[in-house]
Amino acid sequence: MNADDGLRRRLELSTENLRRLDPRVSIPGYDRGSGAGGIVHIGVGGFHRAHQAVYLDDLCRAGVADWSITGAGVLPGDAAMATALAAQDHLYSLVTRDSHATEVRVVGSIVDYVLAADDLASLVRLLALPQTRIVSLTITEGGYPVDEASGAFVPPPVDALPPTFEALARALHARRAEGRGGFTVLSCDNIMGNGATARTATLGVAGMLEPGLADWVERNVSFPNGMVDRITPQTSDADREFLAAEYGLIDRWPVVAEPFIQWVLEDAFAAGRPPYEDAGVLLTQDVRPYETLKLRILNAGHSTTTYLAALVGHVYIHEIMADPLLARFMQRFHDDEVTPSLPAVPGIDVEDYKRVVAERFANPAVRDQVARVCLDGTSKFPKFLVPTIESQLDRGGEVRLSALALAGWCQYLLGKDDQGRAIALSADPRLDEAIAFAQASLAEPAAFLDFSDVFGPRLPAHPVFRTAFVDALGSIREDGTHRTLERWLTTER
Repeated sequence: MNADDGLRRRLELSTENLRRLDPRVSIPGYDRGSGAGGIVHIGVGGFHRAHQAVYLDDLCRAGVADWSITGAGVLPGDAAMATALAAQDHLYSLVTRDSHATEVRVVGSIVDYVLAADDLASLVRLLALPQTRIVSLTITEGGYPVDEASGAFVPPPVDALPPTFEALARALHARRAEGRGGFTVLSCDNIMGNGATARTATLGVAGMLEPGLADWVERNVSFPNGMVDRITPQTSDADREFLAAEYGLIDRWPVVAEPFIQWVLEDAFAAGRPPYEDAGVLLTQDVRPYETLKLRILNAGHSTTTYLAALVGHVYIHEIMADPLLARFMQRFHDDEVTPSLPAVPGIDVEDYKRVVAERFANPAVRDQVARVCLDGTSKFPKFLVPTIESQLDRGGEVRLSALALAGWCQYLLGKDDQGRAIALSADPRLDEAIAFAQASLAEPAAFLDFSDVFGPRLPAHPVFRTAFVDALGSIREDGTHRTLERWLTTER
């Protein structure tokens, strides 16, 4: 079949149709039914399918891995993914885009899916099987019963245990009772010390279920930390239509991503692992410097610019980099406030890393949404930005641009942009609280900083930061975001 034939005839994605797809679509040539399994992934969304599943697909294509993934969902909303994947033999397409090229591949490393929203026992049985050696997670920051500030376990009600960790604890209990060993719990969420956070949550719930189980888990289960990175916007109908029109491929739920991909992982696995290093994963004994670099430059770069961008009226991330004031803001923020606070990162040129991040944000082909990045500000700022501010305050360094970014968030929470148009506020588990503090700032601007779960005790009490925040918020309200940026950026460093 040539390309023209593929465009004339549209084919649903399935194992049967793989060899009939447009030849420009890269397909998995390996036998998906012969894999030994080994990995169960809880929380199959866009990021997992653009990241961890792709690394394993690469290894299977190279013939160096005999592993596969069974996806799992524990929430009612996961039914849509279960249905979409089941209808196409758990295959899906990955569209990789930059300003120069578009590539499409079909990923085959996910071979099954268990929907456990109403049947947690089915997931427990799967996790208890001896062939399950890695249980990986992308359940978002809010899915862990762990206090963000202290890192301590937050005991949930006994009759409302978090389903992911209840399933892990019950499966580990069964493995212990049957004389089997443990497995690796591999968090792939964007959390500093994600392995340690998963460990705290698993041990905490295990201790609630049965005395002594937590001690066994601690001896038999590993929780490696990892840093993951790939920009993956939400799938849109336009993405589905693009595949159908340009490649003749009907995919119920494709995933779109940038070409860049990175995974830094502690080499600490309780029951073996695929040869991830053969797919480009950086294995290390200490992920922390890489996590700090990524969170403070890439993630904070996103969060500090997107609320300001929403006030201006931008819709996509690449529009930020095309806006001279916002692009310069991010560069100055990275150079003046983030870089001085960074630890040494082995093998990484920080200046080059910042340049690559700017290029990734400027990629117009990904069409990553400002609204997506504005999700969960109350969870993100304590990890991505507050540590940088505190470090700068300790050394007497610049914090004005960080204060301006937080002033932008405060103004965004009032629900209108600089032109008075309504902003559809992005989801946040503590959105109502954040809005209440933003509304309090109308009478007393510094009142927003009293949101102690986000800002802690130091920032509102520090006169330099407090003054910078109040000045920035007043300027945004009086003169608008662009004029404020212009004034802030023309101030001498």
